[in-house]
Amino acid sequence: MRTLEKSSSSLPQNVAGALTYFLGFITGILFLLIEKENRFVRFHAMQSTILFGGAFVLSWILGYIPVINVLWFIISIPLGIGLLIVWLYLMYQAYQGVEYKLPVVGEFAAKQLGKLKV
Repeated sequence: MRTLEKSSSSLPQNVAGALTYFLGFITGILFLLIEKENRFVRFHAMQSTILFGGAFVLSWILGYIPVINVLWFIISIPLGIGLLIVWLYLMYQAYQGVEYKLPVVGEFAAKQLGKLKV
């Protein structure tokens, strides 16, 4: 577990990191805009934005394709449960002070974070 450094929002970094996942990509984007210095919080905000923003866009697009729409409805139930489990796990890991990287999304988030100019 990391030390409890403060973030720009004056919250302990573990609380701010967990909150980046709270409302999915919305709080991810919010913390990317608010947090300017704490890399831990910024990483979790970027990972949240990419994961949940991507899931939202994919769900929206596949929901409007008529041929896939029925199949998507059937597949979306287990995927939604899986996404709920990942959401809870990521909030727990961030609250514990762990910079947990998802296999593909986490690496992509770290690369994108490195490209951002603060």
